[in-house]
Amino acid sequence: MTADDHRYMLRACQLAHLGLGNTSPNPHVGAVIVADGRIIGEGSHRKIGEGHAEVNAIRSVKPEDRDLLKQSTMYVTLEPCSHFGKTPPCARLIVETGIPRVVIASADPSPKVNGKGIAILREAGVDVEVMDNDLTVLADNENRAFRSPYINNRPLITLKWAQSADGFMAGKNGKPVKFSTPLTSTLVHKLRSEHDVILTTAATVNADNPLLDCRLWKAGRAPRIAVVDRWGTVNPDSSIFSHVATKPLVYTETAEMVDGAEMVRLSPCNPEAILADMMKRGYNSVLVEAGPTYLSALIDSGLYDTIRVETAPIALGDDGSKAAPALPGAPHETFEIESNQIHII
Repeated sequence: MTADDHRYMLRACQLAHLGLGNTSPNPHVGAVIVADGRIIGEGSHRKIGEGHAEVNAIRSVKPEDRDLLKQSTMYVTLEPCSHFGKTPPCARLIVETGIPRVVIASADPSPKVNGKGIAILREAGVDVEVMDNDLTVLADNENRAFRSPYINNRPLITLKWAQSADGFMAGKNGKPVKFSTPLTSTLVHKLRSEHDVILTTAATVNADNPLLDCRLWKAGRAPRIAVVDRWGTVNPDSSIFSHVATKPLVYTETAEMVDGAEMVRLSPCNPEAILADMMKRGYNSVLVEAGPTYLSALIDSGLYDTIRVETAPIALGDDGSKAAPALPGAPHETFEIESNQIHII
């Protein structure tokens, strides 16, 4: 790998990020085509069902530069696909286009590809190099949700909550308290749009009647809402059952039908069974917005990848209730937004 290889792959990684929140269950992928020391084409996978990064990069090459394709290098963040899905296989397109060299940041872990795309390219005489460096890590991190079902046998899990400076998630008698600022609220909606599912509990729905939508972040798509309601206690008149385009999933052992919901009966109705069902449905990432009991249970079970805690500079004292979960370790990152502290583990 040369310094130029590193530079152009870094650009491809930047392009991959443009698909965040809109490509699932597909990965985020960026591609750059270079010839004569300059970029002649680039593209990303921007939305599920639309062109892949390699396709968009090839299409972006100007007519006057088309002859340069046969002496170019393509930099792509993930192994080109080898199968027919919503679009034809990208590996075949690269061969047909005549691009002689392809540099790949990371191999595809899905059984449908997993080396097959690389094999197609090499069998056709394409010089293929697969990176194993810091950009591999960057590309893999960009696709943590896509990779999780194949690597961890479960969706990617993010736990999120807000709390007071003295560690409470609610006011007196469980009354909701607004901890987020206008900006951090917008960022929470952005975070929601980057996940396939928002998972909550009947207790949280009954206490807060949340919308769990992305109204403050129009750029992303709305995730599916799922509710854990083992014993059939959720209020059927809650807003989530009447203000969403797709019926929320309600995971239960005994509950009767709730209008506006898709009931999923599991026995036992535990986190492992719920996550397994979500994975069967093709959901790669889950954002958990629940109370301290459920959040703590997931932490104790090690069922999380990222924890995001927002701490407001207010103390509730004797009016505080619902003590926040104990963090499993020191934050990896802490930053401040409008006087609120955001801690990431």
